[in-house]
Amino acid sequence: MTPFYDARGNVYAVVAPDAVRRAGIVLPDEAGLAAQTREAWTALAIETFCGWAAGAQPAGSKDHRSDGLLVGPFQSAPPFDLLIVNTDGSLAERSGNGLTIFSQALSDQGLFPEDQGCLLRVHHDKADTPSPGETAVQAAQVEGVRGFWLDLGQPGFGPEAVSAQGTGEVTFNGRALSHVQPLSALNPAWHTSQFVRVGNPHCVTLVDEAGALPANAHMRQADLSEGLTAIAYAMPTGAGRPCPAGINLQWAMREGEGRIAARVFERGEGPTASSGTSASAVACAAWRVGWVTAGEVKVVMPGGTAPILLEERGGELSRVSLFGTARLMG
Repeated sequence: MTPFYDARGNVYAVVAPDAVRRAGIVLPDEAGLAAQTREAWTALAIETFCGWAAGAQPAGSKDHRSDGLLVGPFQSAPPFDLLIVNTDGSLAERSGNGLTIFSQALSDQGLFPEDQGCLLRVHHDKADTPSPGETAVQAAQVEGVRGFWLDLGQPGFGPEAVSAQGTGEVTFNGRALSHVQPLSALNPAWHTSQFVRVGNPHCVTLVDEAGALPANAHMRQADLSEGLTAIAYAMPTGAGRPCPAGINLQWAMREGEGRIAARVFERGEGPTASSGTSASAVACAAWRVGWVTAGEVKVVMPGGTAPILLEERGGELSRVSLFGTARLMG
């Protein structure tokens, strides 16, 4: 039986490589080769492990039981290699909630070294960022809740950080930000965006009013879904504009001191209840425009609130860390 884990409304199936092979799917022994040959096996793996059983799909639910599939570990001791498979069969460079879930699954299997943490290595097939991407994870408690701190490293800002093309420039709170014309064409309030790379590429659109935050239900409707898919997804599913490899979309609004409300539309998945790297990107964008200062930032998404720790050095962000929790679903 495939285990499914929930992290703030983000659900992933976790499957060992041997279990994938036992299902009759040809998966290479090495994670790096599995990433490079993903077109040969990921679609079948998603349908096998994330698809609904016949007649079991609840009315109004998404096409799959989860937001993706975590394949790993490829070793029995750290560092651990894994792949993060989106439901469209593409691979993600990083997922904060996915890595939180994978850490909890390792802990449940007795593999996570609770006293010293471990290194997780995510393999992918994207050409514009190194593979594998590494994330150091440490077990911890925050406000009495057991979970994991994920060290996501130093963020990158601007179009060049995410390989964006054909964007304009706007000024916001004295900072040069980006204007993504396909976004503002969908909604004039979406005229100011900050590109951020936190392992994954992100486009954080800053809004002034709660009404400009798109509801997940609306983002699934054809009038908006088609436009957002064209922006977020790489070709051939999307248009690959402004980023040929696709881009994760977020919308952010300042709610109060150290608190940001956010919505998420992920490339390869669509609207999601929460996303760890998206929350981290939102916190980084909020810092850059002066909405928050370094220290703990809370990013509020429909699936829950993510604590983010921003570290500053010499007037620049030197590190962003995400605290995540996950539970095995019954």
